[in-house]
Amino acid sequence: MTTIVDTDLLSDLKKFGAADVSACFSCGTCTATCPLSDNDGTFPRRMIRYAQVGMKDELLSSKELWTCYHCGLCSDSCPTEADPGEFMAAARRYAVASYDPTGLSRILYTRPVIGSLIAVAVAAFFAVFMYASHGPQDAAALTLFDFVPEELIHWTGIAVMVVMVIAGVVGVVTMARGVARREGITLSSTLGGRAALGRSVAALWSSLGIESVGQRRYREDCKDDSPAEPLYRRRWLIHALSIWGFLGLLGATILDWGLALTGVKETGTPIPLWYPSRLLGTIAGISLVYGVSMFMVNRARHINRAAAQSTASDWLLLILLWITGASGFFIEVALYLPDAPAWGYWVFLFHVAVAMELMLLLPFTKFAHAMYRPVALFFFALAKDKSKQTA
Repeated sequence: MTTIVDTDLLSDLKKFGAADVSACFSCGTCTATCPLSDNDGTFPRRMIRYAQVGMKDELLSSKELWTCYHCGLCSDSCPTEADPGEFMAAARRYAVASYDPTGLSRILYTRPVIGSLIAVAVAAFFAVFMYASHGPQDAAALTLFDFVPEELIHWTGIAVMVVMVIAGVVGVVTMARGVARREGITLSSTLGGRAALGRSVAALWSSLGIESVGQRRYREDCKDDSPAEPLYRRRWLIHALSIWGFLGLLGATILDWGLALTGVKETGTPIPLWYPSRLLGTIAGISLVYGVSMFMVNRARHINRAAAQSTASDWLLLILLWITGASGFFIEVALYLPDAPAWGYWVFLFHVAVAMELMLLLPFTKFAHAMYRPVALFFFALAKDKSKQTA
């Protein structure tokens, strides 16, 4: 196989926040320190070497790139202060931009001012678009879906989801094809026959259930700062609550639409707290707001090396998530107040606009990790299964 060398790779990575790893002389301390590194995942040392010699395709097709949780142990132990942890974070930003054919990710990551203006413009577009079709504001009760028609929100949401899915699928397929080619994995080896299918199902469960949702290796291997932080400030818990909260809100939204379609309730009307969709949404909302708030506090206080090196794109994602979760709670409070507050309509409009933007930008921001990391973990699980068979 021919290796194409990109002499501009290292300088390009620096635009995404990579430290100057030219100081790295491949001593291997980072790999020895990393709790996630093993015989099949010698990182970050291998990733740094790819960047130094310009092996772009090898870097972008490395499953190891996505298994790092940026705990900072490698950077703390680096004898030359090359900061391999931040290099790995920048390499993931670079990978997201490389998988994205639109170029939007590159702008959001490398042009923070322009990226922020784009984010504001997208939110303003959705707000103005919804407001242009608004109806009457009922002073007796919050009739949210008379103020902004339910069908408009529904079909706009469908359009946003279609764009998001297309962009996400293009990126994931690009990434998965590169990793599969590098790992020598084909469709027949994953789906051809009962044994292959069984291995693939087990690997899928490991990547989605055990690792992505259960956070097993993050909890067990990536220990928190020394001395250990209290449970409510553990990085793995904050990370997990943010993920669970977002997934829970998505599930509650789907469940609420389902109840409306079956005639159990009208969309947007108050229901008891113990209703499944309301209970799930409330718990998920608390989880999301707490997790994202702790992320923001840690970054503002520079609680650790990773937090101190936050980029504008990191803050953009956190702000959008926090606004979506917090505004949802304000709407819920407004719905249960005895007298309908007029501000409830405007919070609802703001909430819908930001939520639409969050979903639209998902494949182009740090949130894209939620798509790429499970794929990488899937390939890791397949590799471990293969190594067991050959042992």
